[in-house]
Amino acid sequence: MTPIVSTSSAGPAARSTLGLPLALLWLAAVLLALTGLGGLPLRDWDEGIVARVALELSQGGDGSPLLPTFWGGDYLNKPPGLHWLIAGLLVLLRPEAAEVTAAATGGVPLPPPAWMVRLVPALLSTLVVPLGGLIQAELRPGRRLPALATAAVLLCLLPVARHGRLAMLDGTQLTLIAALWLCLLHLNRRPWDPRPALLGGLAGSGLLLLKAPMLLPVLALGLTGMAIDPRHPLAGRTLAVSPLAARALRRWLPLLLAGLLPGLGWHLWHASMRGDGALWLWWGDGAGRVLLAAGEGSDLGWRVPLTEILEGGWPWLVLWPFGVLLAWRQRGTPAGRWPLLLQFGMAAVILPLRTQLPWYGHPLWLPFALLVGPVLAWLVDRRSLVDSPPGAAILRRVPLLWAALGAALLLAGLTSLLPVGPAAALAPYRGVLVAAGGGWCAGGLLLLRGAGGRRRLGGLAMVAGSGLGLMALMVSPLWLWELNETWATPPVAALTRRWQAQPVMLWQESERPSLSWYAGQRIRSASDDGDLRTAPQGDAWVLRRGGDAPGSIDCRWIDAAEGLNLWRCQPAGVGGQALAPGR
Repeated sequence: MTPIVSTSSAGPAARSTLGLPLALLWLAAVLLALTGLGGLPLRDWDEGIVARVALELSQGGDGSPLLPTFWGGDYLNKPPGLHWLIAGLLVLLRPEAAEVTAAATGGVPLPPPAWMVRLVPALLSTLVVPLGGLIQAELRPGRRLPALATAAVLLCLLPVARHGRLAMLDGTQLTLIAALWLCLLHLNRRPWDPRPALLGGLAGSGLLLLKAPMLLPVLALGLTGMAIDPRHPLAGRTLAVSPLAARALRRWLPLLLAGLLPGLGWHLWHASMRGDGALWLWWGDGAGRVLLAAGEGSDLGWRVPLTEILEGGWPWLVLWPFGVLLAWRQRGTPAGRWPLLLQFGMAAVILPLRTQLPWYGHPLWLPFALLVGPVLAWLVDRRSLVDSPPGAAILRRVPLLWAALGAALLLAGLTSLLPVGPAAALAPYRGVLVAAGGGWCAGGLLLLRGAGGRRRLGGLAMVAGSGLGLMALMVSPLWLWELNETWATPPVAALTRRWQAQPVMLWQESERPSLSWYAGQRIRSASDDGDLRTAPQGDAWVLRRGGDAPGSIDCRWIDAAEGLNLWRCQPAGVGGQALAPGR
């Protein structure tokens, strides 16, 4: 087994040279995250719910800033860690003029803009870029290029960029996972330093306040990595623990637990306030639901996260098999053991879940980058690794594939300039195709050249092309493609505000949290006349697709938007007079 040894210093000087490039990559991630952030409305379901819970927290909720509510009722879906941060930003930035618009919008203030709701999760999600690079630097001390390549891969992955900018928990969760694993890796090399243990515990508290059950596999994998890491004083061939190792364990373990106290404390307090309902976070709507119940959209099972990897891993996906083989060859070192453990350990946690949604596989991307980064670094500079990766002869030809794919994308982008036929349909994608295609084509060709300087330019071209392609996507209306799956909610919400309609029901369609968000009132689903008769004074406003009146009660058509008709209904014999012809 060939050990990983450094050809350069692994000390402070080597680490300091990594700081500026990682900072620049992080700034690029921030720029990408902010680009077009508020250009599209919030989507269902998660964004509409997260936004409403944060808004109610910013307004005081039920009187306790620590207890989340959703339209006045107990919110028991997720802990409120990210919601608190969004709420704090809303308190600081929400314009006071929103209250002034209430009289002109049906007496309900307009909601904060989408960018304001998304800003905190978007910025927090970008931190995974430098953290991923630092993890690689811990695994390969003194190896600067693999660390930078890992960060660059994370920067250029479409799912990481797209899910991170949404008002959802997954981007922030990935950052906290990276922070926890990085702290545990620090403990491997410096078990007597108290700071990594405390910071790792705080990262664990963050996970407890985002998606509480996720802490269990993440912490278990990290501790397993420490136990099997030959650098750690607790790892060995016998069960005996040396006095030196025992002192280290006694020093950092209490600090790790202390860092977990804020998260554990909130859950215990939440249980004391809400009783059995608090268990819903852990089991009913947490681990129990995803493990035992196949929710809507989970028909493909384990193929959902696998499809996300196959679709979202380009252009780096082709390097993943070589990364796995390289890690297996180096399995006797931290650089091989940790990425393999994290990649396949997280896969073993995520793939068997009964409920599968595209973002459930988000934690797989960090180990993916840890495996792929060193291989990309070797393509740029053959001296970045001690050994050539397995299959090096084939790996050298991978840039040819990138060049061919880039040429095809570039040709498609140029073809979109033609105003006729199928070419015209590519026009909305032109910026993405030209930027990514040009970068991949130029980068692939330069990486094929033997000179080191040209290969470095090739690596930069690949990253720049991917990054510019993502930026072109984010300034277009294409990046949030789920919005195209059904009717848009902001115009329908504006319709209800214009007519000061309240309460409003949605006839025989699933509830849309984003519709309620933009309307400023909860618009529930109604399936029969009985639901309509529950309205106060028997007077209800109903949104229905199609031209027929909802139900069999007295209704009058008012207006329409997005193919939905707004009706004002009053059940016969309830509320007095029947509706007059005019409003």
